[in-house]
Amino acid sequence: MERLRAPAAARPADPELLGPPDRALHHASLRIPVAPPDASVADTLNAMRGKHFDSAASVAVIEGDRLAGIVTIERMFGAHEGALLRDVMDPDPPVVAPDTDQERAAWEAVHRAEPGLAVVDENGRFRGLISPHRLLTVLLAEHDEDLARLGGFLRGAATARSSSVEAVRRRLWHRLPWLVLGLLGAMVSAVLMSAFEVQLDANLAVAYFIPGIVYLADAVGTQTETLAIRGLSVGVGIRRITGRETLTGLSVGVLLGALMWPVVAVMTSSMALASAVSVAVLGASAIATVVALFLPWLLQRLGMDPAFGAGPLSTVVQDLLTIVIYFGAVTVLVS
Repeated sequence: MERLRAPAAARPADPELLGPPDRALHHASLRIPVAPPDASVADTLNAMRGKHFDSAASVAVIEGDRLAGIVTIERMFGAHEGALLRDVMDPDPPVVAPDTDQERAAWEAVHRAEPGLAVVDENGRFRGLISPHRLLTVLLAEHDEDLARLGGFLRGAATARSSSVEAVRRRLWHRLPWLVLGLLGAMVSAVLMSAFEVQLDANLAVAYFIPGIVYLADAVGTQTETLAIRGLSVGVGIRRITGRETLTGLSVGVLLGALMWPVVAVMTSSMALASAVSVAVLGASAIATVVALFLPWLLQRLGMDPAFGAGPLSTVVQDLLTIVIYFGAVTVLVS
């Protein structure tokens, strides 16, 4: 039998070259049992005695520098006498690329019920095996981060804990700037309302529907924010849901606008105002969805905590845009 080894072509030149810490290659190890497919199970087990590995839960079956399969230690102990590794290995084990996100890699192993996960590059070369304890470490770290994300703290659980127990002065420092921004937004809203005083004087019914339209826009935006945070908690990035979520917001706006049109028309006896309200609901729902996706992502990229800023800032932006859309529709369709 060929001696247990780590293939030279797959061995990194320097441990520091293993890649970013959140990628699969960073967690892969070559200090594992490695043997060719034609090695016997008994000889492989004998060769493993007296050697130290990062993990001996699985043996990587290698042909040259390419992965032929993975065989677990349980299958090796249960193999019949004289069995070769090719007879008991999994010839199609789950593999990930070196730059695969660590959370996605861990979930791949869990879903396939494998004790380890092989890392193979684009040329098919075996780059190492992620051991069970490394997978568990990744899952625990991601779980900790996911709980923080569910609370809106995208930087991690440490930030969430710190913010939960911080002193009153720190709480005010984190919250007041965003609330002051919301106050400024409310003042801008008042200025916008006064700019459309002519429309309000001409038809008082125009004012009846402002709270409802603003509420619907905020509600649509809140649903999108919740969905985005849930997606982040399970490793689904905002970019992956942007297209479908934007289409969903547009569809919601169409349905709500269609439902409101007959109600407003009956209440006000004005089909023009009913059309303006429906158009405003449609536009506000679509815009609210985009804002609710973009602002948490932007705050995160800027290093700010979305837990305090995303909600107030989204509300301000959504409300202002909703008022502009509504009065724009009223100006065009009613006046």
